[in-house]
Amino acid sequence: MKATVRLALTLAMLALSQSTVAIDKEAQQNFDQLLMESGLRMETPQHYIDIPIEANPVLPYERAIQHESGALEVRFIIRPLSRITIDYTDPHNAAPEPNHLFPLLFESITTQLSAGGDMPSSTFSTSQAESNFNAQWAAATVFDVVPEFSADYRSALLIGMHKNQMADAYTLFLYNDHEQAKSLINAALSTLAFTPTSATAK
Repeated sequence: MKATVRLALTLAMLALSQSTVAIDKEAQQNFDQLLMESGLRMETPQHYIDIPIEANPVLPYERAIQHESGALEVRFIIRPLSRITIDYTDPHNAAPEPNHLFPLLFESITTQLSAGGDMPSSTFSTSQAESNFNAQWAAATVFDVVPEFSADYRSALLIGMHKNQMADAYTLFLYNDHEQAKSLINAALSTLAFTPTSATAK
């Protein structure tokens, strides 16, 4: 019998109003709390500004920045493992641990955001995941994004990263012109990463 796993994230981190809100003091404090819980750090690159967070029907996110040229928007999604609960319905097997769910969560988020078509993806090597994100696992995928998630950008590059006992985190790069965005993405690739002190967590 195929087991069914349902993942429920606590709603406290997703409690955005249905109106557009800029990142204010409270939102900044909430984001900082997520970073602390997850052992993450964020270093905003030069020439980027915070932009309003919009309550999104496809997938909530916790912060967004945009390059001053408008060629690239970057959204951040943070899921501390301590906030993930698992409802497991197979009585014959033990429930999976949150540390083991990251490939399924990455695939699920990709499916939610993708408008269909090709979705080429690749997994970073262990050394690349550590050097770029201080992570134990990281992967990337490219797809056309559903307009309900982003009305201004057609294409997306999703970076997912995982650290045992800490969190799953995602950086989503949104753009229209791949050639124009490529150098900006490379420069901002490690904007969100686990702190070096959590890199050896097992």
